[in-house]
Amino acid sequence: MRYLLILTLLLTGNGNLLAKSDNPILDQAGFSSTYQLAGTPLERKNQALLTYLWADVYSAAFYAEASVNPSQAASQPVAQRLELYYYRDIAKEDVLKAAWVTLERQHSAAQLEKLKPEVDALHATFRDIRPGDRYALNYTTQQGLTLERNGNEVFRSSNTELARAYLGIWLAPEGLSDKLREQLLADR
Repeated sequence: MRYLLILTLLLTGNGNLLAKSDNPILDQAGFSSTYQLAGTPLERKNQALLTYLWADVYSAAFYAEASVNPSQAASQPVAQRLELYYYRDIAKEDVLKAAWVTLERQHSAAQLEKLKPEVDALHATFRDIRPGDRYALNYTTQQGLTLERNGNEVFRSSNTELARAYLGIWLAPEGLSDKLREQLLADR
């Protein structure tokens, strides 16, 4: 229940929500500086820590091809990876609720109706999150969207709109955290 409150506050854009890119706890996440995705070399563009009040919730790292800046990568269908490393227990139901609230804020009912079957299939692969869990969303034009849980692929879809919508939970305006988004997409 405590995590439902935290996630609800995350979704409301509470001013106490911080995303930090200069915190030593990011070392715990152990994000690689590069990643090979379907034969395409990606570089870590940025990483950030999402904290609510005193609690570190997760760290995020955004990867894209060296030739594009982070904001270009998030707005175009280019190879990219969003990796999350969790520090807290979060119930699956809380994650699903946060995802739907964000998607409903970002997209029309008609768009979501078209995406619902695939979003539901993606959500069916989720589990309760434990400290140390690592999720990653990968996208390439050849392979589409994949979801990894602790290094294992658990979902795949060729639907580009699903990829854009789901990565948008973190990378598009009105997502989970504007501060996190700004730090992940900053041109450094």
